[in-house]
Amino acid sequence: MKISASLVALRSGVLALLLSTALAGCGLLGDGESGGDAKGRLAVGAKGRSFTVAAAGDVLIHPELTAQAEQDGKAAGKGGMDFGPMMASVKPVIGKADLAICHMEPVLGKPEGPFQSFPDFLAPPQIATTLKDIGYDTCSTASNHALDHGEGGVKSTLDALDKAGLKHTGSARTPQEGGTPLIMDVKGVKVAQISFAGGFNGREVPADKPWLVNKTSLDAISAAEKAARAAGAEVVILSIHWGTEHQPAPNAVQLRLAEKIAEKTGINLVIGHHAHVVQPVEKVGDIWVAYGLGNQLARHEVPSGLSEEGVIGWFEFAEKNGTWDVRARYVPTFVELPPDLEAADPAVKVPDTGQVTDHRLIDLAAALKDGGGLTPERRARYRLAYDRTQGTLLNRGGGKDGLAPLTTR
Repeated sequence: MKISASLVALRSGVLALLLSTALAGCGLLGDGESGGDAKGRLAVGAKGRSFTVAAAGDVLIHPELTAQAEQDGKAAGKGGMDFGPMMASVKPVIGKADLAICHMEPVLGKPEGPFQSFPDFLAPPQIATTLKDIGYDTCSTASNHALDHGEGGVKSTLDALDKAGLKHTGSARTPQEGGTPLIMDVKGVKVAQISFAGGFNGREVPADKPWLVNKTSLDAISAAEKAARAAGAEVVILSIHWGTEHQPAPNAVQLRLAEKIAEKTGINLVIGHHAHVVQPVEKVGDIWVAYGLGNQLARHEVPSGLSEEGVIGWFEFAEKNGTWDVRARYVPTFVELPPDLEAADPAVKVPDTGQVTDHRLIDLAAALKDGGGLTPERRARYRLAYDRTQGTLLNRGGGKDGLAPLTTR
């Protein structure tokens, strides 16, 4: 079958228009068109109660990011670490959510260090202050690194989150803390967050201290949801550490467990972590499952390209006839990595090619729309990251259930 050149051009033009329209709206919150509340937060538009949730990928602080925070702190005259410039671009999105959820992957240590990287992470607690400053409310702490430094590491992490004003769930310092559901008042709705991890890099949860960190099983997840409901929760959100690292496709364990969660529990939303790359978002039964949100902020020793890409999931809850209707949206992100110049000869002058010089987290849609100062090379890399993230998110059919880029209304 032959297709005329004019028809091909028409189809190409329509596709280009659709993509450019999506990019133009993504991440541009608070521009006066959203119909938000007095605090500038977006409303779902339903007559009943409603609220929004933003959730992003793993926060995993590698040495290069610590060095960048020291450099940025020095440049600002603060005399200490400052992770703020690295994460500033996502504040317009995170700060607009009624509830913003982060995932704290590593153990947090003392402000002055020492710090460690893989395999036993010990990260600067200053990152917690930045997460709070850009708008996060709570963090999941059940991860494969939760027991990297034993009971003391659990305590230091939660102490740092407390000091920053961030709520947390998934690990605990005492039996009482471990047995108390995290329930937050979000615009008059009691919302619970529970957090589980599938394993701890060969370490076992001490038999006499099972409350230190939550290990994944359907029974444990179901029990935690029931406890939250009994304590008054109207909505329950599960943060879960699962999947195969660096694999964009969810594995069989994820798929089976997601089906069982949808079938056998009343959980309202599943947010996945651990793979360090973006995985799909789809509706399983009546609930949205984000299998993996990639990295929010990380700098792996051997970056894969995919490991710099992440996504902010945006979920709009609206109460209808006694149940919760949820719409799913997304904001692709990208961690910009400067070149490694440690081995460069200082006597050789490197030409200025517009290459980035600092680690920065990028809201891709906003950067592509604004476009100011982007070299052709950076624009092409951002476009690749945006398109690849979008393709991965949609490749299990989420689009047919309404999964779409976040836009203002």
